[in-house]
Amino acid sequence: MSFKLLFIHFLVTYMVLSEIFLMSFSFSYTTNTYCPSGYPEEGVAIEKEDIDKMQFAVNLEFLEAEYFLWASYGFGLDVVAPNLPMSGPPPIGARKANLDQLTNNIIKEFANQEVGHLRSLNSTVGVFPRPLLDLSAKNFAKIFDDAFGHKLVPPFDPYRDSLSYMLSCYVIPYVGLVGYVGTNPNINGYETKRLLAGLLGVESGQDAVIRMYLYERATELVPPYQYTVADFTSRISGLRNKLGNCGIKDEGVYIQPPLGAENRTRSNVLSANFGSLSYKRTPAEILRIVYGSGDEHVPGGFYPKGANGKIAKEFLK
Repeated sequence: MSFKLLFIHFLVTYMVLSEIFLMSFSFSYTTNTYCPSGYPEEGVAIEKEDIDKMQFAVNLEFLEAEYFLWASYGFGLDVVAPNLPMSGPPPIGARKANLDQLTNNIIKEFANQEVGHLRSLNSTVGVFPRPLLDLSAKNFAKIFDDAFGHKLVPPFDPYRDSLSYMLSCYVIPYVGLVGYVGTNPNINGYETKRLLAGLLGVESGQDAVIRMYLYERATELVPPYQYTVADFTSRISGLRNKLGNCGIKDEGVYIQPPLGAENRTRSNVLSANFGSLSYKRTPAEILRIVYGSGDEHVPGGFYPKGANGKIAKEFLK
């Protein structure tokens, strides 16, 4: 047999075997013969009372999706998934960030994960129109001024470089994380529980990546300021505790040992309570923080006209 015929024979055999493998993989993946769902045989998949509680998180998922998309791609949901915003107004001041390749890759992944979160929420409990979001450098500058108790000179710009952007990211996913932890005990349907657990897992991972990125640079000065990365994280965490008005539920990447794991560490890669469990927050606490007003009844901050959904709207009556 000539080399040419041998090669053709090999190629055809490879293609046939590949097709058989893909068919068998598809079959095993799409049937429950060996992979049961794990859901209970009895019970309600989605309790009516679960819907509003899970929909509250849509506000934060819109915020994260838009912020990550714009920073990494230079455009947002209206381009990537135009059906999801449901004609809600485009965000204010969002733009492409000046990111290095590593950081841009991280944020692109986060961005697409947030789009997936919105799709999952929409298919399970439904979403509402995107609220008006303020993602401008001016809004972030005010947040960091409030955190430090004075105006930073020059004003903080999250789009300036990779470190500035990751510091600004420290402001956002953690709020969603503690919100999901707080919602968890109040969810009853097995499908909504699965949704919440899945969202919480990825939000926690995002927060861990951000914190580790900053922890590795904790002692570095943040140009052009005379404050370290650790200083920035401590100030932002302090601001969120102040706005939330429910004690310490937020910690920077360096802390005093009484707040560390088993009261032994100053290192604080992951923020957790005295039992090394994630902190939790209520919707009211979250609104106080993301509005920047310390009052769930007074919109502002990331949501100039307030958040959407039944729970958020009730605070605005």
